[in-house]
Order: sequence, then structure tokens, then C-alpha cells
Amino acid sequence: MFRNLRINIFIYYFATVTTFLGVLHFLLTVLQVQNIYLIAVVMLCFVALSGVFISKLAIDPLHEYVKNLQNLSKETLHELNLPISTIMSNSQMLSKSLNDEKTQKRLKRIDTACEMLKQRYDELEYMIKMQSKQDLKESFLLDELIEQRVSFLKNIYPHIEFKLVLQEIKVFNDKIGLAKVIDNVIDNGVKYSQNSKTIDIRLNADTLEIQDYGLGMDEVELLKIFDNYYQANDNMQGFGIGLSMVKRFCDTNNINLSFKSSPNSGTTVLLKFK
Repeated sequence: MFRNLRINIFIYYFATVTTFLGVLHFLLTVLQVQNIYLIAVVMLCFVALSGVFISKLAIDPLHEYVKNLQNLSKETLHELNLPISTIMSNSQMLSKSLNDEKTQKRLKRIDTACEMLKQRYDELEYMIKMQSKQDLKESFLLDELIEQRVSFLKNIYPHIEFKLVLQEIKVFNDKIGLAKVIDNVIDNGVKYSQNSKTIDIRLNADTLEIQDYGLGMDEVELLKIFDNYYQANDNMQGFGIGLSMVKRFCDTNNINLSFKSSPNSGTTVLLKFK
């Protein structure tokens, strides 16, 4: 598709420039027009008309391509919802009727996997709404959202102790996007706390603090953490794009993001809601 698009744009551009030069030559040599303003007006009209056609030639196929992708995403979402719900409901029914400990553990893992799929489903739906420029902000209790995310992450990191000190605070913000931010920050805290099993989460006044007791960072590393693909430790899993996404979300949603860190003493991430 894009190869043909490039060829079509090149051909049209080449033809436009050739025609432009031909019209200019015709006005100057054949008609011998001496009025420079008339020539300028004719040329400007020709350039404007050519610009409209070139932009249409370039944008229309891309618009159609994006529209098809959005439709495919919406249809995929619709088809995914039923099997995920079916697996979750049947797993819950089985857990009530089976008492075997090993079976219960297996069902728990299935529930966790389904919850992760459901989260990917919600994120895909969120991205579609973002592309549609929908207003995603709503009023919700921030402390409840944090408890929900920690409850989910405990299934992924059962070896981590999460210590919560939360005040009841209501905010007006993008709930799904903020949940992704909290997940990213906690995930980083766990990933860089190999020798520590504790994550402290505090919410008071208008500030959320997420503190780990891991590797920490020096001042040079702190300057690089928002760079795409930057990782303090190359041996860690991931692509190094989490914090750049966190920063972009906070900037967009009027949240002040800051870090306190020192080597071998851990890192505290602070999100201040304005």
C-alpha cells in the first residue's frame, strides 16, 4: 500500500512541477504577459490547487487505513469480551465446587491470567477512545484505585510485601491511564529491588508516594530516566519505555511527577495532583 502511495505522490508531484514550469513558460514567452502581479496570482492559484490534490492523494489512503484498523480493533474487542467473561465465570464456579488444594491453585492461576487479559482488553479499549479524542476524565477515589491495582499486582508478585498508608482522596482524572501509571511505577520498583521485598505506598493530602528499597539511582541516571529505551540495568527485562509513558501521561493530565533516589538506598516516586 505505502509503496504504491509513494509512487503515486512522486508521479503527481513530478507532473505538477512540470506543468507549473510549462504554464510559466507559456505566460512569459507565448502570451508575453508583462504584468508580474497577474503571473503571481495565476501561479499561486495553480500551486494552491496542486497542494489540495497532493494532500488528498496522500491523506485519504492513510485515513482509510487508520479507519480500517480502528474498526478491526473494535470488532476484536467485541469478540474477546465474551470468551474472557466465560472463562472467568466458569473458573469461579469451579473454585466453589472443588476443594482440592492443587486444583484451587491452578484455578487461581487461571483467574490471574484472565485478569491480565481483561486488563489488556481495557487498555485496548482505552487506546481506541484516546484515538477518538473522547474525554476520559471522571471522578473517583484514588485510594480505592490504588488498592485495586495493588490487589492485582500481588498475584503477579506474591513475594513482595506492599505496605499501604492511604487517605481517602477523590480526584478528577483519567482513571484507566492513571492505573497504568501506578502499575508501571510499582513494576519498576519491584524490578529494581531484587534484594528487597517491600514496597511502601503512601497517599496523603494531594501526593501519592511509591517507595522501593532497591538499587536506587545517582543524579546522572535521574536525568536519563525519561528517555525512551533507557534502562539503568541492561540485564533487566522490558524495553525501557515505561517511565517515558508515565511522564507523558502526567504532563498531559496536570500531575507533577518527581523522583527522590540515591544509589543502594532505593527510589521514591512522587505524583502530586494539582
